[in-house]
Amino acid sequence: MRLILNVVWLLFGGLWLALGYLLAALVSFVLIVTIPFGFASLRIANYALWPFGRTIVDKPGPRPGALIGNVIWIVLFGVWLAIGHLVSAVAMAITIIGIPLALANLKLIPVSLLPLGKEIVPADSARVPA
Repeated sequence: MRLILNVVWLLFGGLWLALGYLLAALVSFVLIVTIPFGFASLRIANYALWPFGRTIVDKPGPRPGALIGNVIWIVLFGVWLAIGHLVSAVAMAITIIGIPLALANLKLIPVSLLPLGKEIVPADSARVPA
């Protein structure tokens, strides 16, 4: 079932969302200071292409720079990527078949806003917070 959902996702929304993340990565790499954002954006682009069967968890340990980085990310890219996910979710939710895809889009909104300090892992090996 995951394979079918991932293929449908890729065809009907995943590709253009991943392109948005790739554009954010390109801009981040050009601005040099934001290179860590570029790497985070590439990780999320990979996840946006094939989301079913994977999940997002918080990285263990304190991340003092993640808060400042996430604020900068929201201003530069996060709001626009979150809007893209929201628009895509509404479009996918119009049909009954698209509802799981819309839910996946809504699941991506928090990581599109706050990507630093997050990790993408297989769904069956996700860590439970202690």
